[in-house]
Amino acid sequence: MKQLTSDEILQKVNDFLAGLPYDRQPASLYEPVQYVLSLGGKRIRPVLALLGYNLWREQPEDILMPAIGLETYHNYTLLHDDLMDHADMRRGHPTVHCRWDANKAILSGDSMLVLAYQRVAQVPAAKLEAVLDLFTTTALEIGEGQEYDMTFETRNDVTEDEYIEMIRLKTSVLLACALKMGAILADAPQADVERLYRLGEQVGLAFQLQDDLLDVYGDPKVFGKAIGGDITSNKKTYMLINACNRADDRQRAELERWLTARQFDRQEKVAAVTRLYDEIGIRQLCEQKINNYFQQARQTLAEVELPADRKQALSAYMDELLHRNK
Repeated sequence: MKQLTSDEILQKVNDFLAGLPYDRQPASLYEPVQYVLSLGGKRIRPVLALLGYNLWREQPEDILMPAIGLETYHNYTLLHDDLMDHADMRRGHPTVHCRWDANKAILSGDSMLVLAYQRVAQVPAAKLEAVLDLFTTTALEIGEGQEYDMTFETRNDVTEDEYIEMIRLKTSVLLACALKMGAILADAPQADVERLYRLGEQVGLAFQLQDDLLDVYGDPKVFGKAIGGDITSNKKTYMLINACNRADDRQRAELERWLTARQFDRQEKVAAVTRLYDEIGIRQLCEQKINNYFQQARQTLAEVELPADRKQALSAYMDELLHRNK
């Protein structure tokens, strides 16, 4: 059975996205939608959907439209997240509310959500209920994750378990949804459908923890943005939560001083908190957690009842994600 590599699938995803028509009026409503989807990105969700499908079926391009629906939904969440966070840039370009305005970001974002549903629904009638139930549950969970993330900003007692559950909802479930949707559309055995969902959750948790790590220790030239944004904004990450829990009295006092400072030099704060992370061993702790989730994902993939060579493309893609630096 012919299987495509993740690079071949990514090319098909990008070509399909570039060729999508936007012929409804007014065109000005859909310009931000096209703009957001044209900014690039890793396209992880549609790639995972097609890789999941390709485990059991040839021609993964047959499910490009629902896979692109997931990418449309993901970018809709980014559009609204940028508005809520007052972010100026996304992937090196002005965010929608900066290039246009907040009202346009809200309205075009709402239309983007509807478009996502329209695209996801373009599946065989026999699969429609299962696919829409999965997608709707996922969309609700992502909103719940975003709400937790926002409430954590005003709390100083967020636990590691609470944080892991928040990133599971905000990030992991959409990767899990992508793999499961591909499996459903490929008529995979139910046990394997559920295994792919669990695999997606595990990869998603590792992926978000990598973001936390790269925001502190990444190379700005490779990462694509200035590092230290989470530190500057006191974002409750796996790293900050564990630093607070594991610090000695002196380290905790210094952390508290930086966390409560209203005025500070950005570079000085980032350097000081990073130095504390180094002292406490937070980088190694986070790297170990990331590796643990990837090991769990590899074990889950091993349990999928297919020959090893059929799983090679997905396994290779997981390795790519593990070793990413941006």
